[in-house]
Amino acid sequence: MSRFTKITASIGPSSETERVLRQMIQTGVNVFRINFSHDTGDVQGQKIDMIRKISSQMGIPVGIMVDLQGPKHRIGNFLTEEKYPLVIGQEFTFDSNPEPGNSSRVNLPDTNVLGSLQVGERVLLNDGKIEMLVTGVSDGAVKTKVVRGNEIWSRRGFNLPDTDIDMPILTEKDQNDLEYAITKKPDFIAVSFVQRPEDISYVRDFITARTSNPIKIIAKIERKNAVERITEIASVADGVMIARGDLAVELPYEQVPAISRHIIRECRRLNRPVIMATQMLSSMVENEFPTRAEISDVANAAYLRTDSAMTSEETTIGAHPVKVVETMDKILTASDMDAANYPHDRVRSENTDENDWSRSVSSVAFLNHALAIIVFARDSIGVTEISCRRPDVKIIAVCDQEIIANQLCLLRGVIPVYTADLFAQRDFIAIAKLCEIKSGKIVIVDGDDVSLRDLD
Repeated sequence: MSRFTKITASIGPSSETERVLRQMIQTGVNVFRINFSHDTGDVQGQKIDMIRKISSQMGIPVGIMVDLQGPKHRIGNFLTEEKYPLVIGQEFTFDSNPEPGNSSRVNLPDTNVLGSLQVGERVLLNDGKIEMLVTGVSDGAVKTKVVRGNEIWSRRGFNLPDTDIDMPILTEKDQNDLEYAITKKPDFIAVSFVQRPEDISYVRDFITARTSNPIKIIAKIERKNAVERITEIASVADGVMIARGDLAVELPYEQVPAISRHIIRECRRLNRPVIMATQMLSSMVENEFPTRAEISDVANAAYLRTDSAMTSEETTIGAHPVKVVETMDKILTASDMDAANYPHDRVRSENTDENDWSRSVSSVAFLNHALAIIVFARDSIGVTEISCRRPDVKIIAVCDQEIIANQLCLLRGVIPVYTADLFAQRDFIAIAKLCEIKSGKIVIVDGDDVSLRDLD
């Protein structure tokens, strides 16, 4: 495997047939993202079953991530479907009145939002194209002043970058979706619009009360207050997704690259995998080839040593989902090979003992020019620690549990091998041959024991 950075692919109408899913796995998908914002639970469950079947037939572990919709905020309806003009500096009111809106007011259905907004905070609508500043708050109404935007219309989504919204992380729809998703035994649950570490703890309690399966929780970082508390959130989550689209609305867009880099380094320090998401190859929704800027964006994910780059609309509604995966695979492969030729910053682990252990494994491999690190993985913890030190050699993780192998599909540089026999036998020579390593040195990790072996 010359590619270290993994590919997480969202699936949808253009990619959810058995033929296309099989081709996407063959081309390089490591994790499939299933967006529960769309379709009913039983329809999504059929997709999970199909992926499991294909993965088993092909003998290739593949992770499955269920992405919950989360609390989607939208304004109410206006008197007509026409667009209503706005004038910079005018007063505009959001209220609890269910009557259709007009040029000076509209209903805001989320009472929790109305009760959370404070004077001086911003309301951003239509992906930030409209900006309003809160000037007054009363019972059941919020007055604002228009700062940016010239028209408004029904059901516009909005962001509140300055507001800590007092509402549960799981909506009623999310709870129903999660109840169902748990029965399908996904590998990951992605939680949308996380604001605080308690949100992750709440979802974890919800899951553990209903299953003993070690489902991992991915915190989607798409709000300003989540960025401000990234260390706390990443510490209680099992991984992080950098949702750059919403971040670029809630924060100045020029800050998003630096914020992304900070999140990646913090996740590595805390031994948490991190996914780079949003518009990686968005022009390929229609086109067969990416733009030069998109090529650089995907390459940068590899240079930053992200665990995984993620596709969205490119593979859900795009015309060329397999071509998208093929393109991302080529870019990441070339970029990973180039990145390995240059020294890179070493991020230390939060825990000193873990740091000594995981860094020593990486250092033994580097100093002895080992071709691979073979880990007998009883769980994902040790493999994750080694992966987060970013050794520039393969990490072959031998597992005797399918869910562990599937979850390790997300980690940078890790090749999961699901085989109970080889795990029990500790036959590292057979494992090396299975991964096409016939000679050279390898590092063996079995529990706390680390050894160097020569296949020659």
